[in-house]
Amino acid sequence: MKQPRYVQLEEILNLIQPNFDIVVGMAAAEPQMFMTHLHTIADRVKNVTVTNCLPFVNGEFYMNEKYKTSFFLDTWFYSGTLRKAHSHGNISFIPNHLHFAGKKRLDYKKPDLFIGAATPPDKNGFISLSLSNVYEKEMIVAASIVAIEINPNFPRTFGDMEVHISDIDYLIETSYEAPTIPNAEPNEKDTLIGNLIASEIHDGDTIQLGIGGIPNAVSKALFGKKDLGIHTEMFTSGMMDLIKAGVINGKKKSLLPGKHVCCFALGTKELYEFIDDNPSVMILNGGYVNDPAIIGLNDNQVSINSTIEIDLTGQCASESIGTQQFSGTGGQSDTAVGAQNAKNGRSFMALYSTAWVRNPETLEKEEVSKIVVMLKPGAAVSLSRNDVDFVATEYGMVSLRGTNIRERAKKLISIAHPKFRQELTRQAIEAGYLHELF
Repeated sequence: MKQPRYVQLEEILNLIQPNFDIVVGMAAAEPQMFMTHLHTIADRVKNVTVTNCLPFVNGEFYMNEKYKTSFFLDTWFYSGTLRKAHSHGNISFIPNHLHFAGKKRLDYKKPDLFIGAATPPDKNGFISLSLSNVYEKEMIVAASIVAIEINPNFPRTFGDMEVHISDIDYLIETSYEAPTIPNAEPNEKDTLIGNLIASEIHDGDTIQLGIGGIPNAVSKALFGKKDLGIHTEMFTSGMMDLIKAGVINGKKKSLLPGKHVCCFALGTKELYEFIDDNPSVMILNGGYVNDPAIIGLNDNQVSINSTIEIDLTGQCASESIGTQQFSGTGGQSDTAVGAQNAKNGRSFMALYSTAWVRNPETLEKEEVSKIVVMLKPGAAVSLSRNDVDFVATEYGMVSLRGTNIRERAKKLISIAHPKFRQELTRQAIEAGYLHELF
């Protein structure tokens, strides 16, 4: 049986040649040592492509413009640092639905190197991929070279996370802390929207939540519910709190009852301690967890996501502001469609009614409506109008299920900020969506 070699990071860096294709682990499963040292070989390589998703490590190789001829970065999901570095010209977004991200990338090309973060081997020679299996296991199978930064600070998780060391070429011993994000306190708008959505979640439902103030507000509003379950892309600190409070137990789930199903975990250190050696948390491959057909097997599945902008027909631009890539589609379409495939399933899209943006002419910030007649030119439609169900702002919630364009326009204007409703009505008439004032 093949045994991996324990090496220093420099040996992995020495393997990298010009034109190499490299895939790294996602989010908290990112190989931090590799990402922070890759730029050190810039003088001897050209056109090395790194593919990542929701990065947390500020890699000098893409943040510093002087390395742009040596390295190119492809990503399935932008973070703040990628938005800042995009202007360097060596970063590009990979359009994707998360459940197909790994498969479709591998249909296009296979990596020369995969490197991620995981736990040290157990007594039987198995590492745990720990905090993500969105695409990681697929890449381990496909890559020509597999290297893992093993780390005793990472939680040992279950589901489909085990990889035997005989399938790994190199192990690098590390001891950094896993990246965390705070459990953000919801603001007043978040709380209003969260309460509206929580009112439509019933005892026994299975939920999917995303990241940010609105999902956290929904979590807080669910205390008092009973027998909720989890089938979600991301396992969050808010979910952990609900499990500890007895709100979530998974007893009523029709698929994998009693198990809290996700494809990656990201949150506080307390969350990582909770999922460590916890067999009730199942982290499975993203191609399974986020498959709309699989999600639809959960009776009473509820999907909750947020968007940047929505037009009066229901198109949601959730990942870009005009042509500027802001984040990614992620699992939004996967989970929204999957929830509506389910018996008694529901999908919610949430957004603030307005945003403050800088006027390019006056350079002053001004308040604009996020409910619009037409999306900004070039905006990516993350969720088509065919797939939108409930929409909530701080001014109310409407259901677009089965409605025509005229009805949608009326409903969405009714939950826009009051000071924009008259102008939205005028624009809707001009666009032909409405034919009279209402």
